[in-house]
Amino acid sequence: MAGKSKVLVIGGTGHLGKYIVEASSKAGHPTFALVRESSVSDPQKSNLIDSFKSYGVTLIYGDLSDHASLVKAIKKVDVVICSVGPSQTDDQLNIINAIKEAGNIKKFLPSEFGVDVDRHKAVEPAASLFEKKVKIRRAIEAEGIPYTYLISNGFASYYLATMAQENATAPPKDKIVILGDGNVKAIYVDEKDIAAYTVKTVDDTRTLNKSVYLRPPENVLTFNELVSLWENKINKTLHKIYVPEDQILKTIQESSFPRNIILAVCHSLVVNGDCVNYDIEPSFGVEASELYPQVKYTTVDEYMSQFV
Repeated sequence: MAGKSKVLVIGGTGHLGKYIVEASSKAGHPTFALVRESSVSDPQKSNLIDSFKSYGVTLIYGDLSDHASLVKAIKKVDVVICSVGPSQTDDQLNIINAIKEAGNIKKFLPSEFGVDVDRHKAVEPAASLFEKKVKIRRAIEAEGIPYTYLISNGFASYYLATMAQENATAPPKDKIVILGDGNVKAIYVDEKDIAAYTVKTVDDTRTLNKSVYLRPPENVLTFNELVSLWENKINKTLHKIYVPEDQILKTIQESSFPRNIILAVCHSLVVNGDCVNYDIEPSFGVEASELYPQVKYTTVDEYMSQFV
């Protein structure tokens, strides 16, 4: 572990955070997880907490609303990775304040893990969700805190496990609803791979004050290509229902939370093309699969095989 940065994961018991905690500890980083004391007695999280302990992770009890506990935790480490969910995006201002007071952090990775919030054409209410992340970015930069923004694009479990079908629990076998014309490219990445790439950036000076984009070449697909891949796996042609963009926008406006925001985020990815509608310039970003060719990522094809 000599030379490896000490890492604090905030949001470690969450959907993505649990993979980051595991990846960090297995990569040899002394890893700390900030957890609420209530999480330890939560039956749904106790097994996860036990798994953290088995990896040698140090649990630190604290809360984003408790400034003193945050500062104390941050002083123990070199790098902070936050993976809190959208409802806690604004709470990261508390982390920024604590990092500023602690004065020892080499790098902060805020909770990004989606499209590049500085480069999108999303409609409301997704636009406001992304704007909250923009506010966090500008606060980090204003304080001069060293950072890496991790642009993971689409979570595989969110989009591939159900092929983005509403109220589905598995990919469809008969008919499929396709937003737009299905010809816009999007990017889908397995959460374990997102975690692996995230941890790779921790001590990599090439990622300092840069955005790291996850664009695994085999995982950049149009929705029509995704459907075709799935049809080949199940040896069946699906009945395709294409929803024109004006109808999608109308549905978003007429829907309540959370349906409106889910649809708006899907519209951002598979209709606007917000994963791929810009080039990665060296001035602001680097691409993860080029930086870390040794990471064997799960292809969309491989991921979908589990559902056959």
